[in-house]
Amino acid sequence: MIVYFPPLHARHAPPCEIFRGERVPCFETPERAAIVHEALRQRGHALREPDRDSSPFLARVHTPPYLAFLETAWARWLALDADNAGRQPFPSVWPVRSLRSDVEPGNFIAQLGLYSFDNGTPISAGTWLAAKQAADAAVSAVACLGAGEVGVFSAGRPPGHHAGRDFMGGYCFLNHAAVAAEALREAGCRRVAILDVDYHHGNGTQSLFYDRADVLFVSIHGDPRSEYPFYLGHADETGSGAGAGFNLNLPLPAGSSVADWFSALDVALARIAGFRPEALVVSLGLDTYAGDPISRFALQAADFRQLGRCLRRQNLPTAFILEGGYAVAALGVNAAGVLDGFEESCPGGPA
Repeated sequence: MIVYFPPLHARHAPPCEIFRGERVPCFETPERAAIVHEALRQRGHALREPDRDSSPFLARVHTPPYLAFLETAWARWLALDADNAGRQPFPSVWPVRSLRSDVEPGNFIAQLGLYSFDNGTPISAGTWLAAKQAADAAVSAVACLGAGEVGVFSAGRPPGHHAGRDFMGGYCFLNHAAVAAEALREAGCRRVAILDVDYHHGNGTQSLFYDRADVLFVSIHGDPRSEYPFYLGHADETGSGAGAGFNLNLPLPAGSSVADWFSALDVALARIAGFRPEALVVSLGLDTYAGDPISRFALQAADFRQLGRCLRRQNLPTAFILEGGYAVAALGVNAAGVLDGFEESCPGGPA
């Protein structure tokens, strides 16, 4: 399979995050992508650098003020104090409920709160470059589908599915799955399905397409009553306006069995088949693995290969977008397992 791997991903390397009120080393690290890269290289997948510009599609997915903030945030942080080069900016106030969010404040930390929904998504010197090139990788993958590939993997980081039109969170800054869906629509696909299999609900992706009928969003994830991001991902969220009926959430209790997870996948794939999409985007979170440090499902390495087989049976051009997965040592094996399973029934795929 062709794999787009953005070499600038390692520019996003914040040293710490805030987790459960404490400053801890980041779970989302450059090592994640490096492990995936090496595992796929060893399996013989074709590794390429992104060769398409995602800017036109980023402008459709995110607001201009938000994009401008992300692109200039680190330079503005340094302009406040040269010593900030050794510090990380974190938001300390958010415009919730009765507070106004329609007026951008002049204060940098207040802007950081305006454009984020948590304080666990640290910005570093290379955040914009890494996130932008990951979006470029998603668009490059879509271009390969247009050239006749059955499946393509965009292996960028930081991940993207928690990022909304004008906010970041959950380690995510730009929504790469949404960018891929918009690129597929631009390429002529009348209907696109997005399947999110990350342990954590893709709240950003849902919010971006919630009122649209041309993009179906389906997500299998930990029940938001106990699992991050907590405030979206319930089963009664089915879309609004023109998008009514085009959003399907399949929340599962923490600790759900492999059998229950695959039962939910059957429901998800049946809904996708009924939608009759012309292409599929998979937000490939690998944090459903039993050994993941911040997630609580039970999938083993062999189950990721089975996931790949199930997705191939949909017989759709498929763009895989790397999302979460924090059991770093197992990440490459699990990513390779999905691609191997997908290619098993493809001509020339591995046995």
